[in-house]
Amino acid sequence: MKTRKLLPPLLLAPLVVAGLTPTVAQAASEPLSSVATWEMNEAPGASTMLDSSGHGVTGEIGSVVKTGVRVHGAVAYRFPYGAPNKTPADTPRLVTVNNSALNPGGRDFSVTIRYRTTHDFGNIMQKGQHGAKGGYWKLEAPHGKLTCLFRGLVNGKLVGKTVNSGVALNDGNWHTVTCLRTATRITMTIDGTKTRRAYGTTGTISNRVPMTIGGKVNCDQVKITCDFFTGDIDRISVDAG
Repeated sequence: MKTRKLLPPLLLAPLVVAGLTPTVAQAASEPLSSVATWEMNEAPGASTMLDSSGHGVTGEIGSVVKTGVRVHGAVAYRFPYGAPNKTPADTPRLVTVNNSALNPGGRDFSVTIRYRTTHDFGNIMQKGQHGAKGGYWKLEAPHGKLTCLFRGLVNGKLVGKTVNSGVALNDGNWHTVTCLRTATRITMTIDGTKTRRAYGTTGTISNRVPMTIGGKVNCDQVKITCDFFTGDIDRISVDAG
């Protein structure tokens, strides 16, 4: 019987995933723990957004937001049309979640959303906003391209990075997008097939502003536009290291 030769450890090929360097592949595979999962399948007229993660991170659904909408094979929340920059500043258009667990701090942090829209504007969700002490993060869709922004404190100064989908996603189809923030980069994964990255630190993010879905909470449509989102959202999950 022939004895099978084993390759020395230094000759073993490193794992490379979809063009990632070994360091990036390793970082991307590190497990995160669930912070909150919102299935967004409550019945019509619901006023509370339930958290299926078991952590009790519930939200308050504004009266303008339509729940229990059956659309394209899903049950979703519908955010009816609202001009993003015209009065009034209509807070019933928002879903609001007031929970400090949604602050990334200095942790790895990811947000995954399944949504659809035919419009080319809107802040889809955010925790904090420009001018908030402690930084902020948000997902918005200028010109139909989904953009992830993380802006935090490094040595007392705000630094931020953005990454966008590169192509417009406002085609009326469902799209699932994950935005992952780590210590050195932001990674966006689109429909499980396309990956885009922005490299650099985004510091520590922690603010006292509620997380909102559908637009900004601190706005007046005069000095600060509310940037309302118009479309449907089927599911959102937040995970952290």
